[in-house]
Amino acid sequence: MTDMTNNTDPVVDGDGVHHDHKPKGLMRWVVTTNHKDIGSLYLMFSFAMFLTGGAMAMVIRAELFQPGLQLIEPSFFNQMTTVHGLIMVFGAVMPAFTGLANWMIPMMIGAPDMALPRMNNWSFWILPFAFFLLLFSLFLEGGGPDFGWTFYAPLSTTYSSSNTALFVFAVHIMGISSIMGAINVIVTIMNMRAPGMTYMKMPLFVWTWLITAFLLIAVMPVLAGAVTMVLTDKYFGTSFFDAAGGGDPVLFQHIFWFFGHPEVYIMILPSFGIISAIIPAFSRKRLFGYSSMVYATASIAGLSFLVWAHHMFTTGMPVAAELFFMYCTMLISVPTGVKVFNWVATMWRGSMTFEVPMLFAIAFIVLFTIGGFSGLMLAITPADFQYHDTYFVVAHFHYVLVSGAIFSIMAAAYYWMPKWTGNMFDETLAKAHFWCSLISVNVLFFPMHFLGLAGMPRRIPDYALQFADINAIVSIGGFAFGLSQLIFLVVVVKCVLGGEKAPAKPWDGAEGLEWQVPSPAPYHTFSTPPKLEECDDRPH
Repeated sequence: MTDMTNNTDPVVDGDGVHHDHKPKGLMRWVVTTNHKDIGSLYLMFSFAMFLTGGAMAMVIRAELFQPGLQLIEPSFFNQMTTVHGLIMVFGAVMPAFTGLANWMIPMMIGAPDMALPRMNNWSFWILPFAFFLLLFSLFLEGGGPDFGWTFYAPLSTTYSSSNTALFVFAVHIMGISSIMGAINVIVTIMNMRAPGMTYMKMPLFVWTWLITAFLLIAVMPVLAGAVTMVLTDKYFGTSFFDAAGGGDPVLFQHIFWFFGHPEVYIMILPSFGIISAIIPAFSRKRLFGYSSMVYATASIAGLSFLVWAHHMFTTGMPVAAELFFMYCTMLISVPTGVKVFNWVATMWRGSMTFEVPMLFAIAFIVLFTIGGFSGLMLAITPADFQYHDTYFVVAHFHYVLVSGAIFSIMAAAYYWMPKWTGNMFDETLAKAHFWCSLISVNVLFFPMHFLGLAGMPRRIPDYALQFADINAIVSIGGFAFGLSQLIFLVVVVKCVLGGEKAPAKPWDGAEGLEWQVPSPAPYHTFSTPPKLEECDDRPH
């Protein structure tokens, strides 16, 4: 795929009316159906939620800086841990990936826009309303949700505040948004690829999002079912999860984790696509093993439905079930290992340079691998009896979701920012952001492994004296990581407002249709579909 021609001139109809104009004013953002505008809205909303959820994490770490109850009541501490998790998962990571999909997928496949633009607008605008409901509950009498982001029954059905309904409605709306976004992605990729772009020529980011979209459609209704049963148990006298009425609280865990584990891969598969774009670009080589990466991604998605009960080893499952889920969990590390091997092989003997996107991508590979290894430790049933519900688990999933998902989102932002804004970002500030984030994220999360191994339970506002020193170090790392993200905000604002003008292809080794259009990308990218030259059918 070497020669890509396209026409990005403004479309002119028979009356001489130009359709490439950008609407002005506030209403442009409210009623827009343009995939770039909606992508920008998702990314801005995601960053606002990232800072909100981060502020809650700061409250948590301030309370845990020293033993004893310092700043807040235990009930409010529980609300902070719950809402922090919900906001980071559903408000920061998932909308960020959806924003990247909106911006980049049509440009990568040569489509003029997303297939269902009005639904695209609607799927974004219901999100702020959902998070308003969730955050509003914190200010009501009784407080917000305080039962952990996994909302286990009977904590969420019997012992929760009277405002649980707001949480349920908020989760329903988030799920509806996700399903609409996923349908849009699937229809766009399947029906709007440029002539000559076969499935095995699509960029890896497009592939990972296509597979992620199918996962979303499969598991979001399961989450909807779980929260609906919680709602009826709490307010309408049903007994799905109440043992006294013939229900089973462990049933809740099965239903939740059947959603929850594929959800983990929903939050990491698009990361794999981003890293698979950045590593070849700055290694100036083709991606090693393109087809094996596609099959590995599909394998991870398929296996993600067979591992949910590894979160439940301590609930008293039969030994045969424990063995099944242990082996399936260990098996899922094989396609993940294939990806890591392929990224390293791509870098091997490449002409590597270390611009900021590449720095974040390499940090992703190293730190995500650490998170993967601790996941393998948790997969071993007898060992998990020790690790379960300790800070070891907190360390594991934060290595996957912060230095994994969040770092890949930052890598993507730096990689495509020149294409979005038409300006180059401040390299010095961006590198300061990277190094501050890299150091602080490890000071924040790595010592948590030792806390967990020493037996410190998660989600507690107070702890024994022997955990004090490490908790102080962790909290310092947390505040440093939070402050580092303000550097990122400065970099983005400076880049949007001005800076050195970006060429169409600011990175030497970058490949793909998005680099064939000017920077900033025109409001309407392809008025006629680009044609891919057939002489070179090796995928990038």
